[in-house]
Amino acid sequence: MTEIRTARLMLKPLKPENAVDYAAMRYHPEVTKWLMPLQGDPVEAALGTIGRFAAQWAERGYAPWALWLGERLIGHCGLNYVPEFEATEVLWALHPDYWRGGYATEAARASLKFGFDDAGLAMIFAITKPDNLASQAVVKRLGLTYRKNVEYRGFEARFFDIDRATWQTSR
Repeated sequence: MTEIRTARLMLKPLKPENAVDYAAMRYHPEVTKWLMPLQGDPVEAALGTIGRFAAQWAERGYAPWALWLGERLIGHCGLNYVPEFEATEVLWALHPDYWRGGYATEAARASLKFGFDDAGLAMIFAITKPDNLASQAVVKRLGLTYRKNVEYRGFEARFFDIDRATWQTSR
């Protein structure tokens, strides 16, 4: 499983021992309003997600990473294969204490680079809820283009994507 260092962050695969800190970020009320809601105990849900990400690393060679700022787990970001779209998304979520610091853009840019340069993906997409303007700003800074509205797991979402050629010329 690959680790990546950016200017300020360390992107490392999540491990079971990260479950408590990960749950505190992922199931924070300000974060869950933009993501899928909690089903059950937060730490058990976090362990399930960590296991799912580990399986994706083994199967596909990519998955979301934990975002570390020094010794603090501040979020997750990375690549996630979505069967409903038969494609790979770039996703991110950060603890609200780290919003508006450029961390999501920094980590997502590293994720796109890995996806195109190392994983050999031809296209990567992102989806956001229609009113998640902060994530849409990140998407636009990354160079993804709005394509359509979609329904995903019961909620409406805006679908953006970028292909490898566009990514390479925009760098």
